[in-house]
Amino acid sequence: MSTDDLMEIQQLLGRYALHMTRGDIDGVLAVFTPDGTYSAFGDTYGLDEFPTLVAAAPKGLFLVGTAVIELPENGETDGNTATGTQPLCFIDHATHAMRIGYYNDTYVRTADGWRLRTRAMTFIRRSGAHDSGRPHAFERPGA
Repeated sequence: MSTDDLMEIQQLLGRYALHMTRGDIDGVLAVFTPDGTYSAFGDTYGLDEFPTLVAAAPKGLFLVGTAVIELPENGETDGNTATGTQPLCFIDHATHAMRIGYYNDTYVRTADGWRLRTRAMTFIRRSGAHDSGRPHAFERPGA
């Protein structure tokens, strides 16, 4: 993986955080592959559900750290896939209450450049526990 690839992925992740902060769902969806998924709250959501998921979430600042990006462990890669972990501190715009955690990601190079294929949220609790959230925190329509 080249330095250019790493910079492109870092910019991709920066766009995700900025678009989430601004409430720009189209911008957020553009950083994913068409078959991309987001996991949290004990479930995995396709991009078709992402606008509803984001609309139900608190609004605020998505402050992210530099992602650690790795190639597949087996060393056999065509240079078109990678994984990474990125720390997150979310600050609610109304209360300034914080949520902290990290994203575990998979990336794929597409004709349009690097994109997120999967993004899974892990929350860090005051107890020190790391989990994907409460399953009932988001109700799917019709559930």
